[in-house]
Amino acid sequence: MREALANLTFPHIYPDPESTALRAALAADTGVPAEHLLAGAGADDLIDLIMRLFLSPGDAIIDCPPTFGMYSFDAAINAAQVVRVPRRADFSLDVVAIEALFSPTPPYSEASPWDLHTPKLLFVTSPNNPDGSVLSDADLRRLLALPVGVVLDEAYVEFHGESRLGWVRDHQNLMVLRTFSKRAGLAGLRIGFGAFPAALMPHLWKIKQPYNVSVAASTAALAALADAEYMAGSVARLTAERERLAQCLADIPYLRPYPSRANFVLCRVVGRDARALKQALEQHGILVRYFNKPGLTDCLRVSVGKPEQTDALVTALKAL
Repeated sequence: MREALANLTFPHIYPDPESTALRAALAADTGVPAEHLLAGAGADDLIDLIMRLFLSPGDAIIDCPPTFGMYSFDAAINAAQVVRVPRRADFSLDVVAIEALFSPTPPYSEASPWDLHTPKLLFVTSPNNPDGSVLSDADLRRLLALPVGVVLDEAYVEFHGESRLGWVRDHQNLMVLRTFSKRAGLAGLRIGFGAFPAALMPHLWKIKQPYNVSVAASTAALAALADAEYMAGSVARLTAERERLAQCLADIPYLRPYPSRANFVLCRVVGRDARALKQALEQHGILVRYFNKPGLTDCLRVSVGKPEQTDALVTALKAL
């Protein structure tokens, strides 16, 4: 990727609005036809695009916290309401509660401004951010049976298993998002893509920014796809290190790691202040994630790195 970026021939020419070469390479990589694929400046770009297509001011989306923060962020930008269905204590999705929103007598309240607006979109992340839990095929099928657009965010799917990108050909209300930020390490270049039912594609093409994917991002993504074996090796090494990291964290008396299928491990901090622990680790030159959000105030999340970085973290945790 570095070599391809260093040898950019036409950075002064506007990028291809249709990302033709990239979509063809993605089709070869994923097995999903190019006519179902759309590239974006990261999956965030596509989240906003989907909301622009589906929502009018006052419409509602369903969010399932704790999860990725961009869903509620973009909903606010699009003047939409957010119906929150919290995850269970183990971070699994409360499918029954989501289904209840579409029952003949849903649990309305006087304080619910979305009473007159049936939710248009449901956002689900699998593996979920920030805990790494996954949605089963059976639960996904139950959600797809509801009268709502289902956006499945698979930002971390490479660390779990098979993608459901191909499902969009059989489910007219499913949209699946992917990214190069994790698998290819291209977070800084902002490049992602999504798979959509054929009926939605003409409308997405009409409203997307024409030059939403830069020449540099597209070039790097093409180079990454041309070296898929290297990316697979990186994912395999990170997955193996995730398992070692989780075991190391479980051996720390004041940490309770959750099972993860992503490239991070979320830990419940027991008997001490999680924010203070994060700050203490900073003094050792180690940065971990602290979420000052309901259900996560006593948690830290650790990204998977190289073995020597895991060792440094464990040494610091034991010293503390």
